[in-house]
Amino acid sequence: MSIARVATFAFAGIEAMPVEVQVQLAPGMPAFLVVGLPDKAVGESRERVRAALVGLGLSLPPKRVLVNLAPADIAKEGSHFDLPIALAVLAAMDVLPREEIAGYAALGELSLDGGINAVAGVLPAALGASARDLGLICPAAQGGEAAWAGRVEVLAAPDLLALMNHFRGTQVLTPPEPPGPEAAAPRGPCLSEVKGQESAKRALEVAAAGGHNLLFTGPPGAGKSMLAARLPGLLPDLSPAEALEVSMVHSVAGLLRGGRLVVRPPFRDPHHSASQAALIGGGGRAKPGEISLAHHGVLFLDEWPEFPRAALEALRQPMETGRTTISRANAHVTYPARFQLIAAMNPCRCGYLGDAPRECGRAPRCGEDYQMRLSGPLLDRMDLAIEVTPVPASELARAPAGEASAVVAARIQAARLRQQARYGADGPRCNAAAEGAVLEACLEADQPARQLAEQAAERLRLSARGYTRTLRVARTIADLAGSPQVQRGHVAEALAFRHRGTTRGMPAPA
Repeated sequence: MSIARVATFAFAGIEAMPVEVQVQLAPGMPAFLVVGLPDKAVGESRERVRAALVGLGLSLPPKRVLVNLAPADIAKEGSHFDLPIALAVLAAMDVLPREEIAGYAALGELSLDGGINAVAGVLPAALGASARDLGLICPAAQGGEAAWAGRVEVLAAPDLLALMNHFRGTQVLTPPEPPGPEAAAPRGPCLSEVKGQESAKRALEVAAAGGHNLLFTGPPGAGKSMLAARLPGLLPDLSPAEALEVSMVHSVAGLLRGGRLVVRPPFRDPHHSASQAALIGGGGRAKPGEISLAHHGVLFLDEWPEFPRAALEALRQPMETGRTTISRANAHVTYPARFQLIAAMNPCRCGYLGDAPRECGRAPRCGEDYQMRLSGPLLDRMDLAIEVTPVPASELARAPAGEASAVVAARIQAARLRQQARYGADGPRCNAAAEGAVLEACLEADQPARQLAEQAAERLRLSARGYTRTLRVARTIADLAGSPQVQRGHVAEALAFRHRGTTRGMPAPA
């Protein structure tokens, strides 16, 4: 009673963990058993495998079929175990050659007629197979995605019959080619369409250049969401390493379209009714949340105070560490979450605090209650804050068109290149990620700039985090100006942006 073995993977975050599917055909009462901590989807695979074999004109032998998913102490989740279980069963029945099958890892979901359906996680699985000198068997629709792994033999089969014919030598499965990066997606609406709002547009440019968090505050219709929608058009393309990392997250989430790598920074804008699990990640299978899907991109939270308080407070740690860990009783799953937070909020629930003809009868108490939904530590993590004031209709009609997104994006790209040259390939990707000794070594601030930063930090009672984030913003403003040194004017502008929203209740600077 020899055992047939086929390699596959389970997923912990974006890491592909090797799993061996072992199948034994033993004498006894006919049965089909799956062991090794399978979830319900894996347990149901025996019925899909049985039906797929019937579709091929085969039937299980009248024996006890035991499928073991090793190691047995790792939870197995998802329908992608269908294909490796079917291949191991066919190998145990001597329908497929065991020696050849042993050189591949496999994943895919089976249809009742033997077709192989797309599953999540093919890109991380292909990288895991390549690291273990294995080939990969995957659905035909995802062959291009697997081919991005490079040095790995990929068999992208439409159904079980094609795989059987390939291993028998009666059919050859053509190796798939990478489909190329995602098509040149439109970069969103142009910044030139925004009339007026020069201060807000400047804050948006600084945030894009350094990867800084930004808070827009203003009444309804002032243009907060309109400004945030223009941010994707200002950001530079992802580097190859960033594109691969972002694509792995999207692959695990089942969102990688057509097997094309994500080359533009993702832009996620969940509704304010999103739960903590939807925002941070979690659920029964610990899937990546919005902050991980926004990795190396932008997370836009409109109507910021309307989000559940617990979900907002859960953002604090990922904003500092660049990752989120989802803890379960039997496992801990970590996803990357290095995102740029752009938030927008009204000054109060009615939205018209400070506008005497339209504000509600509870002003100014309504504004205080509404803004108190956001904790001080969370606001302290916002690098820039700007008040967006409505532009009168008369000015909208006569205001000239502003700079186009392409012009501003060129300045931002130049600033990003200066940051890359400063930090090197192994350093932070932008100023917002610079910390500790790295920031101190690369700050290059002159003495007047340091004196202003220290005096303002004492007068405005900035926390150590707030002081550091102010220096990062000043460094970005200097990069946009092409200045090798941070000067007093750069620090003053950074402080002006910070004081408006994140030093609530503090005295104004002299």
